[in-house]
Amino acid sequence: MILDQLASLVGKPYVVPPAEVEQRYLVDETGGRAGAVRGLVRPASTEEVSQVLKLCLALGQKVVVQGGRTGMARGALPCDGELILSLERMTAIEEVDTVGGTMTVGAGCLLATAQQAASDAQWRLGVDIGARGSCTIGGMIATNAGGHEVLRYGMMREQVLGLEVVLADGTIVSAMNRMLKNNSGYDVKHLFIGSEGTLGIVTRAVLRLHPAGPSPQTALCAVGSYDDAMALLRRLERWLPRQLTAYEVMWADFLEAACARDDISIPFGSIPLLAVLLEIEDADEAGVADALTECLEGLDIADAVLAKSQRERTELWALRDAIGPLVSAMAIVEPFDVSVPNKDIGRFVSATRDMLKQELPDSTRLFFGHIADGNVHIALGLVEEGHRAIAKAIVYDAVREIGGSISAEHGIGLLKRSWLGHSRTSAEIGLMRALRQTFNPLELLNPRRIF
Repeated sequence: MILDQLASLVGKPYVVPPAEVEQRYLVDETGGRAGAVRGLVRPASTEEVSQVLKLCLALGQKVVVQGGRTGMARGALPCDGELILSLERMTAIEEVDTVGGTMTVGAGCLLATAQQAASDAQWRLGVDIGARGSCTIGGMIATNAGGHEVLRYGMMREQVLGLEVVLADGTIVSAMNRMLKNNSGYDVKHLFIGSEGTLGIVTRAVLRLHPAGPSPQTALCAVGSYDDAMALLRRLERWLPRQLTAYEVMWADFLEAACARDDISIPFGSIPLLAVLLEIEDADEAGVADALTECLEGLDIADAVLAKSQRERTELWALRDAIGPLVSAMAIVEPFDVSVPNKDIGRFVSATRDMLKQELPDSTRLFFGHIADGNVHIALGLVEEGHRAIAKAIVYDAVREIGGSISAEHGIGLLKRSWLGHSRTSAEIGLMRALRQTFNPLELLNPRRIF
């Protein structure tokens, strides 16, 4: 029996039969439910992952890889007959190189843990997302996660210097580069970043760190139109070049839902059409106040609040981070994570909201996003499962028409694979399939994900 053989490789306590797999491994953030799994295995090292995959190859056993299970595309949700391979034991922070500015971590390390280790060493990791307390570095690499600091530091891809990966046949590829420049042939790490576990399993990583600066300055602005939100962004970028780290926009529907919670408030007299939450690094309070005063001139911005303490900063971010509990409260959630050219986001949001309201009037529609990098999120609460197809057609057809992408930072997984052609040409998809055929010919790793 495969479970007995797995136990001989990783230890009996770390192999769980199907009937004893905890519910947390069998659900995801979108409300999806797992199929009938073959069990759960939790290896503790790259070598153990390799041995597990060699056994699975010999037995033809399909595997789904799990990290923190915070994805929004069901990429880690187990399907019928799949063995769950969890990386949650591989949590080590192996090294923080305070001279070279790098960090070496296991794939199961939580983002918040890595952030704290970097901070303790007076460095910083240039990526942050709301799920920082539960998402893992390996999962973030597998999906090329983004977050609200992409504007300054880039996607997860830009944080990765080196990787260790186990291929579907158990081969270990150790490319643990520690340098910014290494132009010696193909940079193979990029094959695996964003591949959603379909080409190999990331087990260890070398991450780039950045010098730690003073606490950022945080402000919230009440804005009367999307055009003015974009005008403010461009003015701030010119006034404070390369200092703007976050630029989060929340539309009125999001703000109303967030402020309906007892623990959330907005420091304005009324709910504006848009609220912009922005963060600026390497600047003092007086400098940011002067910049805001200058940049707000002539724009339709009714009010602006600059945090004067860490407590006030936390309160402002609580408004944006309310999306977590808001989504959790939805019985049926369809999460949209799309990219749209910056100049078109305003009309895309207006048109899409109107179409969703017309076709799905009983749905809950929350619009927000990191618009500086073109990323729009829609958290859609549905009243029945059958409405998913209607919602997807509305949103993804609008994305295709405007020349956007159906996935900005959460990947394709199982939820979006039938819509991949809305963002990728047939030639691109053919090349993707050829890559998977090369690295994962029997589709034992994360089968059916992406396409």
